[in-house]
Amino acid sequence: MRKSAAVLGMLLLPCLAGAEEIGAVSTVFKWLGPNDKVVVEAFDDPKVEGVTCYLSRAKTGGVKGGLGLAEDRSEAAIACRQVGPITIREELKDGEEVFKERTSLVFKTMQVVRFFDRKRNTLVYLVYSDRVIEGSPQNSVTAIPILPWPVK
Repeated sequence: MRKSAAVLGMLLLPCLAGAEEIGAVSTVFKWLGPNDKVVVEAFDDPKVEGVTCYLSRAKTGGVKGGLGLAEDRSEAAIACRQVGPITIREELKDGEEVFKERTSLVFKTMQVVRFFDRKRNTLVYLVYSDRVIEGSPQNSVTAIPILPWPVK
């Protein structure tokens, strides 16, 4: 009994994905619970020092959204930028997941994967949403050419 309660508790907690909320704007007023909104979050690539990615995505409000039971929309946008000298800490694998966040109680996630375009010496990041049964083709992509960082 305790084990199933612990599992249920884990499902009800918000996903701790390591993103920092930069800001949010309300898009739909809700009488009960938080408003629907667009959230802007930032996270650093765990294997590439000097790269920060910014995500904007919809967050469903209302009573279900406030309790973490609502399913967020699949639309998201991404912009990654070089914020310092780029250092690749370990070998990169194409399509490697660098960020993941739950966008429904159980079945839906939003994730960011990274590719390395060796020919152009560029890091490419793709954000998309998937579900256990059927994902969404909606996606967004950004690219960062690896350039020398100016030294002061």
